[in-house]
Amino acid sequence: MLKVVLFDLDDTLVDQEGASRAALLDWLPELGLHLDDLDELVAAWLTIAEDAYARYQRREITFQDQRRVRVREFLGADATDDEADELFTGYLSRYERAWIAFDDAVPALRRVRDAGLVVALLTNGDSVHQRRKLDRTGLAEHLDVVVASDDLPAGKPDPRAYAATCEILGVAPGDVLMVGNDLEKDFHGPLDAGLGAVLLDRHDRYPDVADRIRTLGEVLPGA
Repeated sequence: MLKVVLFDLDDTLVDQEGASRAALLDWLPELGLHLDDLDELVAAWLTIAEDAYARYQRREITFQDQRRVRVREFLGADATDDEADELFTGYLSRYERAWIAFDDAVPALRRVRDAGLVVALLTNGDSVHQRRKLDRTGLAEHLDVVVASDDLPAGKPDPRAYAATCEILGVAPGDVLMVGNDLEKDFHGPLDAGLGAVLLDRHDRYPDVADRIRTLGEVLPGA
């Protein structure tokens, strides 16, 4: 019996990629970088960020260190820790101002709660950072339980992340449906751990995945 719908946060409930793009658009001129190749620069930044964050999730580096790695690799700069921190602050302030929830996020969370189910979140983000994001976007009040990877022995898609989250929720894996946009972290990983899962595919990137939805409006549509 379904008891919990477990949502991802970034690019599922919050437009993280859009916020990052908006921040870069405003930040790059400050660094003396031209915007003629904006798409290329955004792609490079996102790739570097994903790789650095994966290292943080594997506990190879700290949360602050992954920020420093992103700045150094993106700029090709041999910056000290203090210099890297200052540079990243220029991006971070703009990124946080650009946070916004998708239009279908709050209605989906309300619909799940109205159906008598627990509305939970599992994010690979730093707990303090992600909770600030939830507060600023107005999502916090619509969630019953928030679990961040630094509360767990490992982040998604490590099987321990899903098992520990189920323990926190006090339910069996089969009682949980995971909803998120990442093919490995929010779909294959949960399925392999015994949870149910549907893939949120807003941009039609995974047409071969049968259990996918295009909007959060398709989560419990009849509820």
